[in-house]
Amino acid sequence: MTSLDLIDRKIVAALMQDATQPIAQIADRVGLSQTPCWKRIQKLESTGVLTRRVALADPAKLGFGLTVFVGIEAADHGAAWRDAFLAAVEKFPEVMEAYRMAGEMDYLLQVAVSDMAAYDDFYRRLTDAVPIKNLTSHFAMERLRHTTAYPVNTRDR
Repeated sequence: MTSLDLIDRKIVAALMQDATQPIAQIADRVGLSQTPCWKRIQKLESTGVLTRRVALADPAKLGFGLTVFVGIEAADHGAAWRDAFLAAVEKFPEVMEAYRMAGEMDYLLQVAVSDMAAYDDFYRRLTDAVPIKNLTSHFAMERLRHTTAYPVNTRDR
Protein backbone atom coordinates (compact mmCIF):
# COMPACT_ATOMS: atom_id res chain seq x y z
CA MET A 1 0.00 0.00 0.00
CA THR A 2 1.20 3.47 -0.82
CA SER A 3 1.79 5.53 2.31
CA LEU A 4 -0.51 8.54 2.22
CA ASP A 5 -0.64 11.28 4.81
CA LEU A 6 -3.92 12.69 6.10
CA ILE A 7 -4.04 15.51 3.54
CA ASP A 8 -3.48 13.10 0.63
CA ARG A 9 -6.25 10.84 1.95
CA LYS A 10 -8.60 13.83 2.24
CA ILE A 11 -7.80 14.85 -1.34
CA VAL A 12 -8.45 11.32 -2.60
CA ALA A 13 -11.72 11.10 -0.65
CA ALA A 14 -12.88 14.47 -2.02
CA LEU A 15 -12.09 13.45 -5.60
CA MET A 16 -13.82 10.08 -5.21
CA GLN A 17 -16.97 11.90 -4.10
CA ASP A 18 -16.85 14.48 -6.92
CA ALA A 19 -13.94 14.76 -9.33
CA THR A 20 -15.45 17.88 -10.91
CA GLN A 21 -14.80 20.03 -7.84
CA PRO A 22 -12.58 23.03 -8.50
CA ILE A 23 -9.06 22.81 -7.07
CA ALA A 24 -9.85 25.83 -4.89
CA GLN A 25 -12.72 23.96 -3.24
CA ILE A 26 -10.64 20.83 -2.63
CA ALA A 27 -7.74 22.91 -1.31
CA ASP A 28 -10.07 24.68 1.09
CA ARG A 29 -11.51 21.37 2.33
CA VAL A 30 -8.06 19.91 3.04
CA GLY A 31 -6.43 23.06 4.43
CA LEU A 32 -4.00 23.88 1.61
CA SER A 33 -3.62 26.65 -0.92
CA GLN A 34 -4.37 25.81 -4.56
CA THR A 35 -0.84 25.24 -5.87
CA PRO A 36 0.28 22.70 -3.22
CA CYS A 37 -3.09 20.96 -3.55
CA TRP A 38 -2.72 20.72 -7.34
CA LYS A 39 0.84 19.39 -6.96
CA ARG A 40 -0.40 16.70 -4.57
CA ILE A 41 -3.14 15.69 -7.02
CA GLN A 42 -0.54 15.45 -9.80
CA LYS A 43 1.67 13.28 -7.55
CA LEU A 44 -1.30 11.05 -6.64
CA GLU A 45 -1.93 10.58 -10.37
CA SER A 46 1.71 9.95 -11.28
CA THR A 47 2.13 7.35 -8.52
CA GLY A 48 -1.04 5.53 -9.58
CA VAL A 49 -3.09 6.25 -6.46
CA LEU A 50 -5.56 8.12 -8.65
CA THR A 51 -6.03 6.06 -11.79
CA ARG A 52 -8.77 7.95 -13.66
CA ARG A 53 -11.36 10.68 -13.31
CA VAL A 54 -14.65 9.64 -14.85
CA ALA A 55 -18.35 10.44 -14.97
CA LEU A 56 -20.74 7.90 -13.48
CA ALA A 57 -24.01 7.19 -15.28
CA ASP A 58 -27.31 5.55 -14.42
CA PRO A 59 -27.27 2.21 -16.29
CA ALA A 60 -31.06 2.03 -16.63
CA LYS A 61 -31.22 5.48 -18.25
CA LEU A 62 -28.64 4.29 -20.79
CA GLY A 63 -30.64 1.17 -21.61
CA PHE A 64 -28.77 -1.31 -19.41
CA GLY A 65 -31.64 -2.52 -17.24
CA LEU A 66 -30.23 -5.95 -16.40
CA THR A 67 -27.15 -6.61 -14.27
CA VAL A 68 -25.88 -10.18 -14.20
CA PHE A 69 -23.17 -11.65 -12.00
CA VAL A 70 -21.59 -14.53 -13.88
CA GLY A 71 -19.61 -17.18 -12.03
CA ILE A 72 -17.23 -19.18 -14.18
CA GLU A 73 -15.38 -22.41 -13.55
CA ALA A 74 -12.38 -22.69 -15.85
CA ALA A 75 -12.16 -25.62 -18.24
CA ASP A 76 -8.40 -25.55 -17.75
CA HIS A 77 -6.10 -23.81 -15.28
CA GLY A 78 -3.15 -23.42 -17.60
CA ALA A 79 -1.63 -20.18 -18.81
CA ALA A 80 -2.95 -20.63 -22.35
CA TRP A 81 -6.57 -20.88 -21.15
CA ARG A 82 -6.16 -17.93 -18.77
CA ASP A 83 -4.71 -15.81 -21.57
CA ALA A 84 -7.51 -16.81 -23.96
CA PHE A 85 -10.16 -16.08 -21.31
CA LEU A 86 -8.71 -12.66 -20.51
CA ALA A 87 -8.51 -11.82 -24.21
CA ALA A 88 -12.14 -12.87 -24.67
CA VAL A 89 -13.35 -10.88 -21.65
CA GLU A 90 -11.53 -7.77 -22.92
CA LYS A 91 -13.53 -7.93 -26.17
CA PHE A 92 -16.92 -7.81 -24.44
CA PRO A 93 -17.99 -4.25 -23.56
CA GLU A 94 -20.85 -5.74 -21.52
CA VAL A 95 -18.32 -6.92 -18.90
CA MET A 96 -18.13 -4.08 -16.41
CA GLU A 97 -15.87 -5.87 -13.92
CA ALA A 98 -13.97 -9.15 -13.92
CA TYR A 99 -12.25 -10.87 -11.01
CA ARG A 100 -10.18 -14.03 -10.56
CA MET A 101 -11.57 -15.63 -7.43
CA ALA A 102 -10.64 -18.04 -4.67
CA GLY A 103 -13.29 -20.56 -3.69
CA GLU A 104 -16.01 -22.34 -5.64
CA MET A 105 -15.76 -20.27 -8.81
CA ASP A 106 -12.62 -19.30 -10.67
CA TYR A 107 -13.86 -16.01 -12.14
CA LEU A 108 -16.67 -13.58 -11.43
CA LEU A 109 -17.95 -11.14 -14.04
CA GLN A 110 -20.36 -8.25 -13.63
CA VAL A 111 -22.24 -7.88 -16.90
CA ALA A 112 -24.55 -5.02 -17.93
CA VAL A 113 -27.08 -5.69 -20.69
CA SER A 114 -30.42 -4.30 -21.79
CA ASP A 115 -32.52 -7.42 -21.23
CA MET A 116 -32.58 -11.23 -21.15
CA ALA A 117 -32.23 -11.52 -24.93
CA ALA A 118 -29.09 -9.38 -24.82
CA TYR A 119 -27.73 -11.54 -21.99
CA ASP A 120 -28.46 -14.71 -23.97
CA ASP A 121 -26.51 -13.23 -26.89
CA PHE A 122 -23.62 -12.38 -24.56
CA TYR A 123 -23.73 -15.89 -23.06
CA ARG A 124 -23.54 -17.53 -26.47
CA ARG A 125 -20.67 -15.33 -27.64
CA LEU A 126 -18.70 -15.91 -24.41
CA THR A 127 -19.14 -19.68 -24.46
CA ASP A 128 -18.19 -19.75 -28.14
CA ALA A 129 -15.05 -17.70 -27.45
CA VAL A 130 -13.45 -19.93 -24.82
CA PRO A 131 -14.17 -23.38 -23.35
CA ILE A 132 -15.85 -23.10 -19.94
CA LYS A 133 -16.43 -25.96 -17.49
CA ASN A 134 -19.39 -24.32 -15.77
CA LEU A 135 -21.13 -20.95 -15.94
CA THR A 136 -23.66 -19.75 -13.37
CA SER A 137 -25.72 -16.60 -13.87
CA HIS A 138 -27.14 -14.56 -11.00
CA PHE A 139 -29.59 -11.83 -12.01
CA ALA A 140 -29.76 -8.69 -9.88
CA MET A 141 -33.33 -7.71 -9.09
CA GLU A 142 -32.50 -4.39 -7.42
CA ARG A 143 -29.33 -2.43 -6.71
CA LEU A 144 -29.53 -1.55 -3.03
CA ARG A 145 -26.21 0.25 -2.68
CA HIS A 146 -23.53 1.33 -5.09
CA THR A 147 -20.44 3.41 -4.62
CA THR A 148 -17.09 3.82 -6.29
CA ALA A 149 -15.59 5.66 -3.30
CA TYR A 150 -13.40 3.57 -1.00
CA PRO A 151 -13.82 4.27 2.74
CA VAL A 152 -10.55 6.19 3.09
CA ASN A 153 -9.67 7.21 6.66
CA THR A 154 -9.85 11.02 6.66
CA ARG A 155 -9.77 11.43 10.44
CA ASP A 156 -6.65 9.76 11.85
CA ARG A 157 -3.12 10.90 11.14
